Amino acid sequence: MTTLMLVCAVLASLSFGVLLAYGLCVGMFHVFRIHSIQVAQQRIAQREAARMAAATDLA
Repeated sequence: MTTLMLVCAVLASLSFGVLLAYGLCVGMFHVFRIHSIQVAQQRIAQREAARMAAATDLA
């Protein structure tokens, strides 16, 4: 009976660790997604500013 309890405790601990790691990975992917969207918006704004500056220089 003690062996069974020990095995159950080990499996519960292992599953908790796996779920914690999974949650951490999902959270970090969410953070990186937010960052990549912000970087893309900045690049678009810089291109638009450069395009407007080029249009002003030609006029």
